[in-house]
Amino acid sequence: MKHSVEDHAARFDEKADEYDDSKSPEYRACANLVIEHAGPGPGDVVLDLGTGTGAIALALAPDAERVVGRDISDGMMGEAERKAAESGLENVSFAYGTFREPEYDRAVDIVTSNFAMHHLADEEKRAAIDVIATLEPRRFVLGDLMFFGEPDPSEPFYSPDVDDPATVGFLADAFTDAGFSLTAVERVHDQVGVLVAERGLTHDD
Repeated sequence: MKHSVEDHAARFDEKADEYDDSKSPEYRACANLVIEHAGPGPGDVVLDLGTGTGAIALALAPDAERVVGRDISDGMMGEAERKAAESGLENVSFAYGTFREPEYDRAVDIVTSNFAMHHLADEEKRAAIDVIATLEPRRFVLGDLMFFGEPDPSEPFYSPDVDDPATVGFLADAFTDAGFSLTAVERVHDQVGVLVAERGLTHDD
């Protein structure tokens, strides 16, 4: 991680009230794919990591039994809570948590994350995926900055001073090593994509 958790939290606190309006078409396309691939049912519990202002969590809540959002920024979660209240959603909650310490120890069916894990260094991403695997979700949907090829250093889609995207190959290996099977790869942009990983596909699939 190029900056501390506290530095990242402070940065997102500052931009929380304008965050939703600042997002690119690629971000929105990525979020829509995460929502589509997550596909929770009425009995499913969803854990949304790096939930931010709740774009994924709030979209999934009407179809899920419960959605739990985790983030490091109080400002971003405050926006998420405000939007949940305005929408009348009572089955979604938000609290502090990180990828490697999600502060969640109950059963979870689906884990989602959108545009958040790229702040971690590659080995930190691997450690995060290992932690998520211990929660035993049947599906993990990751939308994020990721490299499908060699990025053009003159045209970075990300901010090199704060972002640290991985290659798709690295992420695929990390999922496989953690016991997941990669079932879908969606390319939104040369540096943006969605990966869908599932567990237990060799048993009665």
